Amino acid sequence: MIINKIDALKGFMPQHEGIALQKWSAIFSKHGSVVEIGTYGGKSSLYLASGAKKNDQIVFTIDHHYGSEEHQIDQEYFDESNYDKSLGRVNTVPLLQKNLSKLKEINNVIPLIGDANLVSRFWQMKIGLLFIDGSHTKKSAENDFNNWQEKIVYGGALVIHDIYENPEEGGQAPYEIFRLALKSGYELFDREDTIVCLKKLVG
Repeated sequence: MIINKIDALKGFMPQHEGIALQKWSAIFSKHGSVVEIGTYGGKSSLYLASGAKKNDQIVFTIDHHYGSEEHQIDQEYFDESNYDKSLGRVNTVPLLQKNLSKLKEINNVIPLIGDANLVSRFWQMKIGLLFIDGSHTKKSAENDFNNWQEKIVYGGALVIHDIYENPEEGGQAPYEIFRLALKSGYELFDREDTIVCLKKLVG
């Protein structure tokens, strides 16, 4: 089963939230392509792509692949296998390549290596679903929202990961842009644990 194959991959997306991504991608990719901000090893990309295939749509996943703050040396989620000594930094491109190669039946993922803020300046394609799961600093989360949300078509979806209302459970930046979206023409469509899907009600 495709879900179990994706779940077995190295990455941080739990299966129940991944299944929600797949479901929402199948619903909203009929409006346009799927864009993911924050790739890591592509596990969530594959959940999105398995849903988008139903509408013959592409998932564009954007990441600089240096790792987020928590992936760096001496931080909570540092993984030595992602550290490239020749570059002197974390490099998650090999993990992405390895994960994608294990699911050759899902061939509609296009990785973009770069700064999502820069990419947004040149983006012209209609977005049916935007998934924000990049750096969780306040500035980065706000930039991801402000630079990309206007590119979602009317009736499309904005999906945000790691929503914690209680600051003791997790960082607040994703929750803050969730609240901002609710004031900016979006309504809650669905939720699964810490991941929310909002529908765009403005053109």
